[in-house]
Amino acid sequence: MEYGDPKEPLISIVDDDISFREALAGLLHSFGYSIATFESGPDFLVSDRRYTTACLILDIQMPRMSGLDLQAKLVEQGQATPVIFVTSRADVHTLSRAMDAGAIAVLCKPFDHGQLLTYVRMAVGG
Repeated sequence: MEYGDPKEPLISIVDDDISFREALAGLLHSFGYSIATFESGPDFLVSDRRYTTACLILDIQMPRMSGLDLQAKLVEQGQATPVIFVTSRADVHTLSRAMDAGAIAVLCKPFDHGQLLTYVRMAVGG
């Protein structure tokens, strides 16, 4: 799903939980961002939106391809899109791996919406 003003920074959300994905999309859209949502990492990788995404919000644990694996694939292909991870379960190793790979932040669900917006603004330079 995609909506918003194409002149605004595109935030892509990749999360297998449709209710979370749509709620987060609605929140970010209400702050003026253009939004694209994807059910999985492979769906994002085959989308042309991967090249116009200003910030990527990724669930860490997803079937088919984890958020960490998606981030690694993008880096391997020379695409350095800023990443914010969200997760419902995070251990120290996973958090460390995400941050070592260059994530802006790792937020544990449920998280403070203001904190997320701060990180999104950092990612898109606003």
